Amino acid sequence: MADPRAPAAPAADPTPERVGRPVVPGLDDVLGQPFRVLDDGFVRVVDYLGDDHAIVQAARVSYGAGTKTVHQDRGLIRYLLRHRHTTPFEMCEVKLHVRVPMDTWRQWIRHRTANVNEYSTRYSIAIDAAQATPPEEWRSQSADNKQGSGAALDTATGARLSERERELQRFAREIYDERLEAGVAREQARKDLPLSTYTEAYWKVDLHNLLHFLELRMHAHAQFEIREYARTIGEQIVARWVPLAWEAFLDYHVGGVELSAAAADVLAALHRGGTAAALACAQERGLVTRSAEGGPKPGREARELEPLLERLGAEVPWK
Repeated sequence: MADPRAPAAPAADPTPERVGRPVVPGLDDVLGQPFRVLDDGFVRVVDYLGDDHAIVQAARVSYGAGTKTVHQDRGLIRYLLRHRHTTPFEMCEVKLHVRVPMDTWRQWIRHRTANVNEYSTRYSIAIDAAQATPPEEWRSQSADNKQGSGAALDTATGARLSERERELQRFAREIYDERLEAGVAREQARKDLPLSTYTEAYWKVDLHNLLHFLELRMHAHAQFEIREYARTIGEQIVARWVPLAWEAFLDYHVGGVELSAAAADVLAALHRGGTAAALACAQERGLVTRSAEGGPKPGREARELEPLLERLGAEVPWK
């Protein structure tokens, strides 16, 4: 039986009055609709301001019709994003209602560029839901990244860990409920709830800072759980809201490449003089040193450059 104190499942909010404001049909169609994330999380749009045209209008400091064609708007937006002219993107804002595990929310709230109001367990009963990990989704610690994950654990180990997780979450909730029933203050009763407990928040952010959030949190090195939220926000919300800006963002920030001066020198040396010249350049620029055996020893920056070289069809000179 559901806990009557727990928040109800999200229902679609009524569409707000948008008199005199631009309406984006693709986004209005999903206004208030929850997009499910993980096992019990969601993201939904509460309200928004601006669209692709607002970016163009701000860039041209014009209150008129702006550019005359979508093609011209697209070119200008791509120019702005390519050259990091960020202010016009701040003319667009979106307000999201999110339901997210507390450990993931800790990473999310590190982005101090939004207006936030979070569900308070000082005033309200904690949400009776905690993120559960399926047996096949337990990840090993990365061997070369202290804050990252490696390969999945075997399913037998995963099944045991998932069962123990269920036991822990059930026990923690029982203790929490016992404290409330005994009259303990909510602000104290909550202290042993696990970080897997879901919380909810309203999160309002402008498009410039939202794209920065997505660039970091959609990255392959970000934790899987927050990547799922970022991917959902990007693909289900931003793509509907500002399709021209989203296309440019994918081209330049997600799919594009950026080279340091050292990496550019290595590529130029590779083009001019082959692998020997490129290796010598990498050593000169400090990307590669010599191992105890006398061979090339790539540092972290060089190892991070390897997939880029391979993507460009170039040989990795220190391999």
